[in-house]
Amino acid sequence: MKSAAKGSSRSAWLAHPVLSLMLAASWLLLQESVAVPQLLAAAVLGVVVPRMVHGFIGDGARPRSAKVALRFFFIVLWDILLSNLTVARLVLSPGARPQPAWVRVPLDVQHPNAIVLLATIITTTPGTVSCIVDEERREILVHALDCSDPEEMAMQIKQRYEAPLKEILG
Repeated sequence: MKSAAKGSSRSAWLAHPVLSLMLAASWLLLQESVAVPQLLAAAVLGVVVPRMVHGFIGDGARPRSAKVALRFFFIVLWDILLSNLTVARLVLSPGARPQPAWVRVPLDVQHPNAIVLLATIITTTPGTVSCIVDEERREILVHALDCSDPEEMAMQIKQRYEAPLKEILG
């Protein structure tokens, strides 16, 4: 007889495939190596850690479109790289006059994992910090280091991040 916890998960060992891939990739990036021992360690981390925390985070969300998810991954990676360069230029330029701003980003996504991922992506992109996810107003309040047009920034966040997340997770 299956327990209720096991019956609700999609797979006993890979209930969180995205988390598994992210952990494995993060391990390899931190090790700066793709040698066999590092690949084995990444695989073990990618399988064991999500299994250990499954009781805390529940069932994982399955992407509806792996192709869109992969393309989205590279968009976010590119944006993180560009924003790192932009922030470095702002910080290192003696004449730079950043214009900090609070930006309200209305949420169209309903899926809780999509909202969490959106807030995480905003936070990991240098120059922006997701400060509050307001569930009542259905918006995220974002602090931007340099933003001359808050409405334009909100539109960019919605187009570049929220729309693909909505397509991937619903």
